[in-house]
Amino acid sequence: MRNRYLFLIFFFFISVLFINAKVWGQTPHDFSTEIPKVIVQNIPVDITITIPSLISTQLDTVPVNINGKEIELIFERGVGKLEYKFTEKEELKIAIGNTPFSKMISPIPLWMSVLPPLIAILMALVFREVFSALFIGLMVGSVVITYYQGFAFWQAIFLGLFSIIDVYILESLNNSAHLSVIVFSMMIGAMVALISENGGMKGIVNILSRYANSPRSGQFVTWLMGIVIFFDDYANTLVVGNTMRPVTDRLKISREKLSYIVDSTAAPITAIAFVTTWIGAELSYIQDGINTIGLDETAYDIFLNSLKYSFYPILTLLFVLLLIYKKREFGPMLNAERKTRRNGVDKIHPQVHTDTESLHTDKEKWYNAVIPVIVIIAGTIIGLISTGLNNVDWNPEIGFPKNLSNVIGHADSYKALLWSSLAGVLVAVVLTTSQKIMSLKQSVDSLVKGFKTMVTAVLILVLAWSLALITQYMHTADFISGILLEINITPYLLPSITFILAALVAFATGSSWGTMAILYPLILPSSWLIAQEYGLGYDQSMAIFYNVVSTVLAGSVLGDHCSPISDTTILSSLASSCNHIEHVRTQLPYALTVGLVAIFLGTLPAAYGVPTYILFIVNLIVLYFIVVLFGKKVE
Repeated sequence: MRNRYLFLIFFFFISVLFINAKVWGQTPHDFSTEIPKVIVQNIPVDITITIPSLISTQLDTVPVNINGKEIELIFERGVGKLEYKFTEKEELKIAIGNTPFSKMISPIPLWMSVLPPLIAILMALVFREVFSALFIGLMVGSVVITYYQGFAFWQAIFLGLFSIIDVYILESLNNSAHLSVIVFSMMIGAMVALISENGGMKGIVNILSRYANSPRSGQFVTWLMGIVIFFDDYANTLVVGNTMRPVTDRLKISREKLSYIVDSTAAPITAIAFVTTWIGAELSYIQDGINTIGLDETAYDIFLNSLKYSFYPILTLLFVLLLIYKKREFGPMLNAERKTRRNGVDKIHPQVHTDTESLHTDKEKWYNAVIPVIVIIAGTIIGLISTGLNNVDWNPEIGFPKNLSNVIGHADSYKALLWSSLAGVLVAVVLTTSQKIMSLKQSVDSLVKGFKTMVTAVLILVLAWSLALITQYMHTADFISGILLEINITPYLLPSITFILAALVAFATGSSWGTMAILYPLILPSSWLIAQEYGLGYDQSMAIFYNVVSTVLAGSVLGDHCSPISDTTILSSLASSCNHIEHVRTQLPYALTVGLVAIFLGTLPAAYGVPTYILFIVNLIVLYFIVVLFGKKVE
């Protein structure tokens, strides 16, 4: 009996050793491999290998053979990741022990990544119809991705078509930031509908009519409101556009000009102001660049020093003023303005009412509109400070301005916008019902009507975000960046090339934030190293560095202004009730004019050491003569 027990114990011990030989001995046999669905030529991808028998192991190193080359791969809880770059069509072979894995991989040529946004942008500008343009751009990208996943061409067309809705649109909507923009926009639309029907908007028009009593003064008041709401570009476009549209309609200012002023005072002022929802992202990217190259500078100081090189945003704000002051226009905007002066807005846009039609003309009280708007503005600022203080501590040693900028820079801007828009709607409802202007049911019906007005804009936004997702998968930005960065250049040309590069990336992707996220980590360390290798001193290198910091941001804003798939451009059209493609078409010559002047008479000479205050004066003089020589009187 005793020998039997010893035998059983011995047998159990040998069995355990045999079962675990895969782990304790050479290498596990069973594993699974996960490869990204979208693989682009010369872009590294992460291949994930999972070994179930190692899941209970904290860390382990296992020899892995990949395409004939053996590497020691670290596995954490049974999961290991290796980076691999596909340069051409090849069979991927992975072996662990005696277990092989193979799959034929056809990487997408990197140059094809520009096709989806390029086709969408060209179609939008040529046919002046944004829905089909965005859809076809999506279709091209989806078919290309599906085809290179190993499907026949006819299968790729069929599967790619349905991937638009069940992959890219759903994934775009499965994004809290995107959903926040949609909800915020719909809340603003609902509030505008309510304060229009309760007489509040008409009351504002009556008040502003005292100051905005001509096309020039109306445009100036619009520009001034855009400057005042400097803390967020989304809030800026929606509040200014919706508030001023009834005023500009009455003064026979074209919707195209209104949307241009709204768009040109939103991102430019938000990009350069000290306390905005952009500052946190900007400072974090700058800080990463500082850490990479080991500079003994603070991110905030670098941002402040870069502002004197921010030619495009500042010149855009001043160029709008020049156009307003001289009462001149050129290009497609001239035709739009003259047509509106002759016929009025109602005849040109009969399908869109002016939102000033009050159901209660005897109760047109301005404060019924002003109070909800103030609640949104104040609520957004309070929300930014509140959420920012949850993420960073107030440091009394660095002073109030830097503290405030640091707090708002680390705030949750989307949460603040949602809070403020809901508060604005609730205040509008309370004001309406408490004064017995409208019943609760009528107020709710008005809010629902406002929601419906936003459906078109939301659809455009969703399609634009889906296209941006495809450009992200296909690494469009890497293709554009790679071409320009391969050029052997002097550091003095680097700011100008960075400006062009940022504008192209933002134009193709429709996102200034995405452009900053892509280019800042790539450009900042490179600019410093190029300046050092060229033999420049510390002060000269820092001047180039400051200039590059500003041009990434400035170029992003220019690309955004020119791109029909940009979300802020779409929101500007929406808030102004302007045809989106007409907005892009009329704004494009103005944006390019300022952009060309900014780069050749600002960014480029500044890199060679010309004082920026002199350059700003020269730029303004040149822009003034452009307006005088090429512009024509509207009235």
